[in-house]
Parts: sequence; C-alpha cells; structure tokens
Amino acid sequence: MMSDADRSKAADILIAAEKEHRQAVQLSKTWPGISMEDAYAISTEVADRKIAAGAKLIGFKVGLTSKAMQRSSQIDEPDYGHLLDTMLIADGARVPHEKFCLPRVEVELAFVLEKPLRGPGIGLTDVLSATEYVVPAIEIVDARLQDPRKIFDTVADNGAASGIVVGGRPVRPRDVDLRWVGGIMYRNAEIEETGVAAGVLGHPALGVAWLANKLGQHGVTLNAGHLVLAGSFTRVVYARKGDTLHADFGSLGGLAVQFV
Repeated sequence: MMSDADRSKAADILIAAEKEHRQAVQLSKTWPGISMEDAYAISTEVADRKIAAGAKLIGFKVGLTSKAMQRSSQIDEPDYGHLLDTMLIADGARVPHEKFCLPRVEVELAFVLEKPLRGPGIGLTDVLSATEYVVPAIEIVDARLQDPRKIFDTVADNGAASGIVVGGRPVRPRDVDLRWVGGIMYRNAEIEETGVAAGVLGHPALGVAWLANKLGQHGVTLNAGHLVLAGSFTRVVYARKGDTLHADFGSLGGLAVQFV
C-alpha cells in the first residue's frame, strides 16, 4: 500500500509523461508494493486534477473485457478509466501523432445513458433500459508508462485511455442485437483486425453492468448523459504517423481518424 504522498507523486509522473509525450518508468518498479486500490486512487487523482483545471467528466471506459487479456494481465475482472471532454476527437479528424507517446486504436461500442445506473445488482436488462442509444466508437489508447507494464501500471494510467472518436449511426438497444454488431479496423486500405461485440463478456452491455456495479462499491453513479466505452472487441492496432485508421461497423456505419 502506498502513502497519500506517494500516490500524489505517481499522479505527478503520469501527468508529466502525458504533457511531455514521453513514457515514464513503470510505477510498479518505483513502488513494488503498489496495490489495485493504489492504482485506482492514482487514476482518480489524475482525473480530479484535470477536472479542477477545467475538464469535464463525460463518462468511463471499460477495458480488459476478454478472458485472454485478463489472463495475460493476471487478473480476473475488467478494469476501468475516466473519460473527459478533452479526450473527444471529431470523426475524420487529423490528429498530431506527436501528441501521444505510443498511440494505438481499438474498435468499441459506446453506450450513452438516459437514466442513471448505480450498483450493486445492475444486470443486462438494467443497462439496456437505461441506454438512450449505442454508437460506434474508436478508442485511442496511449500508455504513458514503459513496457513491460503490470496491471497496476495500466489501471493507474487510466486504463491507457487517451482519445475517443464516435461516429456512424446511433441505434436504440432494442432495435439491434448488439452481440452481433461487427467491426473491421482498417489501417489505410488494409484490414488489420475484425471482431464482433459478443467478444465483450458475451454482450457489450455486460461491460457497462460490470462498471456500474464496480463504481457502486465506491458510491459512484453512472449518470444520465454519461458515455461508456463498453470494451474493445478487437486487438489494438498501432497508429503510425501518416496512418488513417478506419472502423467499419456494417449497417451502423463507419468512422475514422488520421494521425499526421
């Protein structure tokens, strides 16, 4: 367990790495006794500092939703991070590659809530009934800490969340079987990754349910208007300078971002 002073130092390291676009030494090396409680406290402190500086909390992201990723990270549940309005990127935008340390992208579905959700006891039907619409999304992930990272490093680093692109066609949950929404990630003209949303815990809404229950343990509510990235259903694709990353969601449309 880390002291409050050490947690604050860790938050300083992450903020500096993001500002300087240069990866820092893993927190788990500097503080070998770091715990998951420490990691979430550090992530929350970083978010709170940004909010105090003028950013707005717009929702959360869920990560590590596949069993394979959980096994590789030596955990038995997903993780989560904060989403701020400063992370929003317009569909089709040209983004400076140099503003990131090592950018990668993932295909996801974003749930936008019209009713609050607070655990415990939130299930699949609760999420579907509380959702205003679901829309295709690309998450830009950017590790501010060096490899090899432990799960504590990833969680403290806000689940590596760095940018959010939403686009395509919003749908009501009752109008489509979300399990079988497919996504194809292209880098330039080549297919890099494919997957279906059932890869997120069997149903992407279950990622949102997990999050509501996890946050509920700490008295935090998912509010109406919050956007929740439910978890990737493809592996990450590295974004090189000059690359256009385009995600095709079939009948739900597509969206793209270019790194320049």
